[in-house]
Amino acid sequence: MPEVRLVGPNGEQVGIVSVQDALRLAQESDLDLVEVAPTARPPVAKLMDYGKFKYESAVKARESRKNQSNTIIKEIKLRPKIDPHDYETKKGHVVRFLKSGDKVKVTIMFRGREQSRPELGRRLLARLAEDVQDLGTVESQPKQDGRNMVMVIGPHKRRSEHKAEARAAAGDKTRREQREQA
Repeated sequence: MPEVRLVGPNGEQVGIVSVQDALRLAQESDLDLVEVAPTARPPVAKLMDYGKFKYESAVKARESRKNQSNTIIKEIKLRPKIDPHDYETKKGHVVRFLKSGDKVKVTIMFRGREQSRPELGRRLLARLAEDVQDLGTVESQPKQDGRNMVMVIGPHKRRSEHKAEARAAAGDKTRREQREQA
């Protein structure tokens, strides 16, 4: 006769009982008999409300997904001979991306003879890193990749922290507006 090690609904050990007795106990207490560890000797079964268990595990999974933050990498492309105003515009984009909590991949594209002067690209990337050092840090140093030179800058704060700050700022505005209306 097959036997199982039965665990009660609150986690208490009932003991080793036959499968029929375990099913009878489950029906009497209006619960489900769920096999928890089928490879154990004897197999372990638990009395539980399976629908409630599935719902609670789905809620936990949703909660853990909500707390996760997925990393977004934005890319900015530059040329070694960039105009000062164009550089400021691109730097503004990098600043905006870092403030919103995204990583930035800065790519310098070399063409023709520019490929023989990689120090120009390195100097430009160093200047950009220095200009945005209060918002982010260099995660990967400039490295030549064929015709391109690539550097990754990551924000000091995580994306979730930026979202929380934005929500708090939005909440403050609505409270202020509510006070003005009252």
